[in-house]
Amino acid sequence: IKDWKTRLSYFLQNSSNSTKIKSKNVGKHRTYFRPSPEEAQLWSEAFDELLANKYGLAAFRAFLKSEFCEENIEFWLACEDFKKTKSPQKLTSKAKKIYNDFIEKEAPKEINIDFQTKNMIAQNIQEATHTCFSAAQKRVYSLMENNSYPRFLESEFYQELCKKTPITRATQET
Repeated sequence: IKDWKTRLSYFLQNSSNSTKIKSKNVGKHRTYFRPSPEEAQLWSEAFDELLANKYGLAAFRAFLKSEFCEENIEFWLACEDFKKTKSPQKLTSKAKKIYNDFIEKEAPKEINIDFQTKNMIAQNIQEATHTCFSAAQKRVYSLMENNSYPRFLESEFYQELCKKTPITRATQET
């Protein structure tokens, strides 16, 4: 647990340095900083709340890494990016990359999906469309939502984020 807490802290610290420069654009950039306990508690209301928050996504990704299943969130994010692709040429090349990275047998980040879905994807990427990974993405989303997400909410790291820190003299002076 300490290892992924350290990695997450490092990631967020480096990310927050680049957002401090743009401090006038508070909105979305603020989510790189440690969330308030109230903000972190919102993540428990819906899985989508967690995924929509940059800090929440980073925390969840670090948690999945600690459970040796980060390929699930990486695949889901790759599919989200894929769906935004406009160029037909880029669509085809991205589809092949996703297939090679996550779908084919012995892929470096192979996700756990059934044989029929894999075959359907293999056929669909020949003429890639924005929906060729939809079934697999839904399956992986469901797997994360029903298995990993509840464990994340029970994790020590998430529980710490939800705790209100008592105000002491030292924190008042800073």
